[in-house]
Amino acid sequence: MSGGTRLENANPLIFQRSGERLLTATDEDDDVADPIDDREIFDLIRNINDPEHPLSLEELNVVEQVRVTVNDQENAVSVEFTPTIPHCSMATLIGLSIKVKLLRSLPDRFKIDVHITPGTHASEEAVNKQLADKERVAAALENSQLLEVVNQCLTSRTM
Repeated sequence: MSGGTRLENANPLIFQRSGERLLTATDEDDDVADPIDDREIFDLIRNINDPEHPLSLEELNVVEQVRVTVNDQENAVSVEFTPTIPHCSMATLIGLSIKVKLLRSLPDRFKIDVHITPGTHASEEAVNKQLADKERVAAALENSQLLEVVNQCLTSRTM
């Protein structure tokens, strides 16, 4: 998907996808209030496409369910993501894609925090600052070229 000819991580490790969530009758019953949990958030973000490879963020182990935290009572969702290499130039784009997916999918009541797993990226502080800044995120989404790339990351691929 990248416009460049050279990939930063030309041969990434590929991880096993977790199984699909098994739905129970209670899960499908619209009359039963069920809180949003970490698995539900993980299911929303696991199939986001990597900007450089024809693989999902789950397949590259960029997102993992254990790095998702949800507090439904306090309307808070936190996602840590781990770039495949410490100098990944796509880290901000990946974080932005995760944030946009959650903003589009969750009720407005949720505060969404997306950040890099501590110690896994050379510029984690700068990337985290950008992702936490509402004005920067809004400005990024007003850029039509950047929005097109984010939308490509969010477009479902046939598996």
